[in-house]
Amino acid sequence: MSKTSYCIGVMSGTSLDGVDIAYVKLNFNKEYSFEIVKAETIPYTSDWKLALKNGFHLSGEKLTKLDADYGFYLGDTILNFMEKNAISTIDFIASHGHTIFHNPEKKYTLQIGNGPQITSITGIKTICDFRVQDVALGGQGAPLVPIGDELLFYNYDYCLNLGGFSNISFNKKKLRIAYDICPVNIVLNHYVASLNIEFDNKGIIASSGNINNNLLEELNSLPFYNDSKPKSLGYEFVVKCIFPLIDKYSLNLKDILRTFVEHIAIQITKKMDADSSKKMLISGGGAYNNFLIERIRFHTKTSIIIPNNLIINYKEALVFALLGLLKVEGKNNCLKSVTGARKDHSSGVVFEL
Repeated sequence: MSKTSYCIGVMSGTSLDGVDIAYVKLNFNKEYSFEIVKAETIPYTSDWKLALKNGFHLSGEKLTKLDADYGFYLGDTILNFMEKNAISTIDFIASHGHTIFHNPEKKYTLQIGNGPQITSITGIKTICDFRVQDVALGGQGAPLVPIGDELLFYNYDYCLNLGGFSNISFNKKKLRIAYDICPVNIVLNHYVASLNIEFDNKGIIASSGNINNNLLEELNSLPFYNDSKPKSLGYEFVVKCIFPLIDKYSLNLKDILRTFVEHIAIQITKKMDADSSKKMLISGGGAYNNFLIERIRFHTKTSIIIPNNLIINYKEALVFALLGLLKVEGKNNCLKSVTGARKDHSSGVVFEL
């Protein structure tokens, strides 16, 4: 039986670009299809960017307050988006929140800004906290987007997201496999911040640098990349393993960027078959980094597909809307083949007035 749902998906990534909001029409008629009706990225103010970046260092009362403040901020932001776009038909909101801690090996993960604050402001059913249950079941709590790749983007052999981190999703022996590969924008943006810019536009600065082969070899030799079990990355990994390794070389900025772009391209293409008949869809902000895309193409025979801007920018927000729909319908939205959890399950917490 055919069914249509109207919903809002909300995503805040580790690269701190802003809040992605997508008003989505989801249809089900034997299989799922979608339309992104309206979408917008609301940039963070400098105060919010600093607060979220520093959330990693907070504890106790201050982190609890940030959680609440950010929830009310999201509620106001979503409400303004709805009013601006005259949105009146909506079944629910699905919000990822903003990740502060993610350490599944130690059984914890924290996405702030979820919860009843959004519902209290919008008056709309809100589904959130998608990662916690999976971690409790022994999973990585990430990545969550592959269920969307399975149900909405099944025409591609690989789905690659280039955001704060890169993650890949594909089918292997009729199972959806997915995992985080390596840091991307969370590292590149960190270093260009010294120039008072937010990102290296089209990778122009990186393209002017030279590869430091010693650094490249050390980056590629990090133990994380040789671990075959389901795995995910958080800011902790970058602070502990990436920044100290890069900084000890005292390189100029363009050489840091050039070397790290090569590292990203090598790590991504190691995960793919050398098969020119296969197609890979790339989304996320890194899809606009022309130099990074050029280096990925250099290292693989796979056909690289860059979709339209709506998919590049709002695929994750779209998929979180789908995650919310699956939760409301009581269907599995977390796959054990992806996260390593003990079983497939329907994750998320539902709040409604």
